[in-house]
Amino acid sequence: MRFRNALLLCGLAAAVTLAGCSSSSTSLPGEKVATNAIFTSEYGPVEDNGYALPAIPINKVNTKFHRQIVDYATKEKPGTIIVNTPNRFLYYVLPGGKAVRYGIGVGKSGFAWQGEAYIAWKQEWPTWHPPKEMADRKPDVARYVKDGMGPGLKNPLGARAMYLFNDKGQDTLFRLHGTPEWASIGTAASSGCIRLMNQDIIDLYKRVRPGHDARVIVQQ
Repeated sequence: MRFRNALLLCGLAAAVTLAGCSSSSTSLPGEKVATNAIFTSEYGPVEDNGYALPAIPINKVNTKFHRQIVDYATKEKPGTIIVNTPNRFLYYVLPGGKAVRYGIGVGKSGFAWQGEAYIAWKQEWPTWHPPKEMADRKPDVARYVKDGMGPGLKNPLGARAMYLFNDKGQDTLFRLHGTPEWASIGTAASSGCIRLMNQDIIDLYKRVRPGHDARVIVQQ
């Protein structure tokens, strides 16, 4: 495990160097941004599984919500995901007191969720099945409850989705997912799920190995 963690850190360092990242950033109190660790250049167009994701006009997104590696003090083990709902950040814990920090959109008032879960499974270019409760509120999505909305650039789950289950193995119906609505990052706009820019959810997806060790802690 120590060898694997060492390789992970080396790989991250190489990725930072090759990406030509900026070193300027906005950090939270008690949080220090690592040198050359802001991945502002990583939001260009992406060809992914036959889909052409458009570039995100990242200059219109507050810099603090750009993907970056930060110093992050926590007792949680590497691989844990911590969602800081009030500040609109998701942290993927790395070895050595660091984390990858992503900007997120969260559940609007009345739909926020908090607690602990784990990622039971994940899917590339998922099919979207809105819950019946959403269909009751929004009749225009009712047709997708049974058969779902197929994958695509307009799918609300975006390029990737990760499915949160509780310790009893039950689906919480909450997801970590991508979104084509990049302007919603940093806001409370969703129906409870945690959304990331598509380029960010692709990055996070690569890091996560589903199972009980893939813990997710959502803080309110």
